[in-house]
Formats: sequence, structure tokens, C-alpha cells
Amino acid sequence: MASSITLDILSDNLSDTLKKLKITAVDRTEDSLEGCLDCLLQALAQNNMETSEKIQGSGILQLFANLLTPQSSCTAKVANIIAEVAKNEFMRIPCVDAGLISPLVQLLNSKDQEVLLQTGRALGNICYDSHSLQAQLINMGVIPTLVKLLGIHCENAALTEMCLVAFGNLAELESSKEQFASTNIAEELVKLFKKQIEHDKREMIFEVLAPLAENDAIKLQLVEAGLVEGLLDIVQQKVDSDKEDDIAELKTASDLMVLLLLGDESMQRLFEGGKGNVFHKVLSWVPSNNHQLQLAGALAIANFARNDGNCIHMVDSGIVEKLMDLLDRHVEDGNVTVQHAALSALRNLAIPVVNKAKMLSAGVTEAVLKFLKSEMPPVQFKLLGTLRMLIDAQAEAAEQLGRNVKLVERLVEWCEAKDHAGVMGESNRLLSALIRHSKSKDVIKTIVQSGGIKHLVTMATSEHVIMQNEALVALALIAALELGTAEKDIESAKLIQILHKLLADERSAPEIKYNSMVLICALMGSESLHKEVQDLAFLDVVSKLRSHENKSVAQQASLTERRLIVES
Repeated sequence: MASSITLDILSDNLSDTLKKLKITAVDRTEDSLEGCLDCLLQALAQNNMETSEKIQGSGILQLFANLLTPQSSCTAKVANIIAEVAKNEFMRIPCVDAGLISPLVQLLNSKDQEVLLQTGRALGNICYDSHSLQAQLINMGVIPTLVKLLGIHCENAALTEMCLVAFGNLAELESSKEQFASTNIAEELVKLFKKQIEHDKREMIFEVLAPLAENDAIKLQLVEAGLVEGLLDIVQQKVDSDKEDDIAELKTASDLMVLLLLGDESMQRLFEGGKGNVFHKVLSWVPSNNHQLQLAGALAIANFARNDGNCIHMVDSGIVEKLMDLLDRHVEDGNVTVQHAALSALRNLAIPVVNKAKMLSAGVTEAVLKFLKSEMPPVQFKLLGTLRMLIDAQAEAAEQLGRNVKLVERLVEWCEAKDHAGVMGESNRLLSALIRHSKSKDVIKTIVQSGGIKHLVTMATSEHVIMQNEALVALALIAALELGTAEKDIESAKLIQILHKLLADERSAPEIKYNSMVLICALMGSESLHKEVQDLAFLDVVSKLRSHENKSVAQQASLTERRLIVES
């Protein structure tokens, strides 16, 4: 009963206060103005929504713009009222329409900490969840101002929190990254981060660091400011804890560490020619018993393995064996994200030519093939990519894999994985690679018997020139080495019609036209396929290509034309 009476009194008083405020706002009588503002704040504390509606209806918002001056002793209270009313979504546009943003932004240059705090709250609430208004703030230059404030007032917990909340919101916008990169935000955040011992405070800083660290320039700044050392300390402190907060913080710290390695310069700075303390510390995560650290360690290796020099050094220093051991621990009901990360690292390490033979002799193919039964598309995708990299120009390995019936049958199955374009594409590319690098009749027979021909023919129609080309070269090898075995499958896959279309299509790349003609010549060794070639009047299409601007295409057209005439 008592609280109901209080609200009624406040409601009656509010109308009087709003009328009085209109007068005092014009007269600028500081004492009376302060009394009115105190009443408004009290009313907002009691019933924010109802009070906000009355403030909007009264029209006093328009008067607040003139009250937001650095000279007035009431400025902090006015900004506080704006912050309170802007908690309500329906009040945000009226605040913008009342022209409050510009004077509030000006107040960020104030030296009064209470004014700064309430101004920051007001701007934050008005622009909450509005990318267009946040972009407006960025254009008005609030980022350098807020970064400077963080440096000056880092001992003021409330102001620091206000800056962090603002950074967290603004950092989500791509347009903010360049402005942040031109300030010393990295230095200020790292300094703050290293001082914090409370989990909640560190979490707030993490929420700012994560979006900022997506920018390569800021990645490097954070590395140079010493963030990595701070992250490694957290990992060290939390690794053996089973508390929920500690587990979450360990994940955040190790994830952020991996994110920093996505930048080329920041990654190379931490690699330090393979001698870096950070590099070795991260490597020690791989054999850990903690899944999160295993994951972060494998992802870090994958990120370090982004240039040949790093890859060669890492393979020579025994990292492959560590990754194989890790995979071994995750074969049966393993952690899919760890499997994916370890396979990603092995795939990247297998790119340099000198690493392939070393990795093959270390038994990487055997370790990878253990995941052939995986039903997880991300694991399948990386498994395929790793095998494709390993057999590149490695005839013996390509032949060994190409004669593996289980592998080839699985590839043919995955070639039909229409829901997973990446897996489907990689399966096709590996099928083709097995033929191209082995040049083996046994491999071709295995692929034909497993039903692989139709997929290579479909691959020749891919929208990606590289895949088209790989398919045509593989099919030309099949035609040259084992045409009798593949003849029926080639016929039923309608390869001849597809080649006619590729040659007739002006958009086909020169290498596609060239390899299509090479393939036509090879296919004419089959009587039934030769008849198809004659029936489709290839001569007309090929003759036109003799004047092609690409010399190789023009020469091959002349050779193909002669072959077609001789065998017609």
C-alpha cells in the first residue's frame, strides 16, 4: 500500500517537475534545475518505462541538448537521465531526433570523470544494437577519444568498464578496425589485461580482443604489446583446473592465441625461425591430455605451416610424429575437432615437395587412412586433402593408394556427397590425382571396377578450370593405358558429347580445349567411341580452332584435324 502511494505522489510530482524543468532549462537557474533533475532520476529509478514515456510526451528531450555543456554543474545528471531513458528501445530514436548525439560526443573531451561515465552510458544506450548509429559515432571520431580515456582513467573501474563495453560494440563493425589500428588500443588493452585477476573483468577484455584480433594490423600490435605471454600464463594457471570458469578461460585464451597466428606477420614474429619460445610452448600442447589444448596446438601448427620454410623446419624437427600420435589417440570415438585440426596441420605440412617423401616414410598415409570410416564431413574433407597433397608427384605412393580398393570405393561413394560440396570436390580431385601421379594400369582398373569413371567425366564439366583440367588429363591417361577396360563406362557417361560441348564453347579455357582434343585422339582407339566422334561432326569444331590465338591450341587442332580426316 505504501509503495503504491509513493508511486502516485511521484507521478503527480513528475508532471509538476517536467513543467518546472521546461522553465528552469531556459532560465538556467542551476539550483532549481538540479532539484528537477534529481526528481526525474528518482522517478526513473522507481518506474523507468512510465517516466520515460512522460519525458517523451513533455518535449523536454529537445531542451537537453542545450544543457549538455562542459561548464554546467548539472551536465552529469542530464547525461545520466538520457542514459536511463535510452535503456528503453522506444526512446532511442527520440534521443537521436532531439540532437543529443553530437553534444554527448563533445562531452567525451571532459576532464570530469562522472560526466565521462554518464556520457559514455548515454551514448552506449542510445546506439545499442544499431549499426548505423554506431557507424555514425565512428565517423565522429569517438574511437581515438575513448582509447585516450582508457589510458588516462585506467584506475577508475567504472570508466574502464564503460570504455570496454563501447569497444566491444564498436569493434563488431568492420569500419572500426582501421581507426582502432591507428591508436595504441593494443598497448592499453594488454596493460589492462595483465593487471586483471578477476575472471569477469578479464572476460570483458577478451570480448574486445577477439573481434579486434580479426584485423591483421591489430594482431601484430597485440603480439608486439606482449599479449601472447599473458595468454600463455593463463593457460599455465588454468590447465589443471576443473572449475567451469577456468575451463572457459583456458578455451578463450588458447582460441585467441590461434587467432593471432592467422596473420602472416604476427605468425612469423612468433615462429622466430622455429626457435621462438611461444612456438615451442604451443607445440607442448599437442601431447597434452587436455582436448582444448590438443586442438589449439594442432591449429597453431596448421597456422605456422603457411609457408614452405616453416613447414620444412617443422617436419625436420619431428612435429609429424607428434601429430600422428595425437591422431592415434582420437581414432575410436575421438574428438572430431581435434581430428580435423591435426589433419589440417598434416595437409599444410605436406605441401612442400621435400616434405612429401619424409612424411610418407614416417607413415602418415597409414595414420590418415584410419579415419576413412569417419562420417564427419569436415574430417573427410581434410583427410582427402592430406592424401592428395602427399601423393603429388609421388608415383609409388599414388600407386599404393590407388590399388587400395577400400579407399577407392569410399572415394566413389563420397563423389556423390551432394550435400557436402567440399567433400565431393576433394574426392573427385583425389581420384584424378591417383591416376595422374601413378600412371598405373592397376590403379585405373581399380577405379573403373569401383565405378569411378562417371565421376571423372562429371568433373570435366566442373565450373572450376583446375578441376576440369585434372579430370581431362586423368581421362586421357585412362584412354591411353586401359581404354578397353573403361570403354563401356566412358560411353554410358556420354564423355564424347561433353568434349564436343567443351570444344564448341567459346568460354572454355585454352588448356581445356587443348586437353579435350588430346583426349579425343586417344578415345578414337575404340571402335564404338570412334563412331560417336564421327557422328558428332567434330571436324567442324576442331577446324575452327586452327586459328585460335593460343599457339598450343592451334597446333593441337591441326594434329587432331589430320587424325579425324585420316580415320574418317
